[in-house]
Formats: sequence, C-alpha cells, structure tokens
Amino acid sequence: MRFLTWLLTNAIALAVAAWLIDGIRFTGSDETSEKILPLLVVALILGAVSSFVKPVLQILSIPFIIVTLGLFLLVINALMLMLTGWLADVLGVDFEVTGFWPAVGGAIVITIVTWMVDSLIGPEELR
Repeated sequence: MRFLTWLLTNAIALAVAAWLIDGIRFTGSDETSEKILPLLVVALILGAVSSFVKPVLQILSIPFIIVTLGLFLLVINALMLMLTGWLADVLGVDFEVTGFWPAVGGAIVITIVTWMVDSLIGPEELR
C-alpha cells in the first residue's frame, strides 16, 4: 500500500509540474487517458533516480550544500528531473524537460505538491 501511495503522490506532483511549468510536458496525444500510463512510468523513473542517484550526488556535494546553506539541494533536484526526462526519452516515454530553469521550477513544484499531498494523506503509519 505504501508503494501505491508513493507512486500516486509522485504522479500527482509530476502532473502539476507539467501543468504549471512551461518547459515540462508530456508530449504525444492530448487525450488525458493516454497520458496516465506515461505519467506513472515517469513517476517510477523519478523515484528510481531519486533513490539511487540522488543520495550519491548529495554525499559528493556536501561542501556545496553547506556553503549555499542547502540551496544546492535545489540544483540537485533539478538535475534529477532533467535526468528523468532524458531517461524517459531513451525509454520512449513521451515526457520532456526542456532546460535547467524549467527543471528548477519543476523541482520546486514537485517538492511543494509532494509535501502537500503527503500532509493530506497523513502519517505513514496509517497507510
């Protein structure tokens, strides 16, 4: 059950980011039903990237994180979103992130939406 709530939370955050940020989009058909599967696949890709690549980058960039008072974490999140877009393109999923600044905006939106959805769902112990 925890996996499904995590996947849906990521998918909702990605959908909001694609809706709000101009440089993040699901290409292909305009039909909503045809965008649900790519949205879930991209949520899985983002989750995998955040689980395996992001911790390594955070450890390697501890001095930058300290010097910037944590703002460098935003750059890391943007890079994870750009990597997700690249991996989605390699895998043939209709998702793209067109540049660094849209990725920064998307990282901010995804973080805020994930936080909001998690607070609405409640503590993990109840899931």
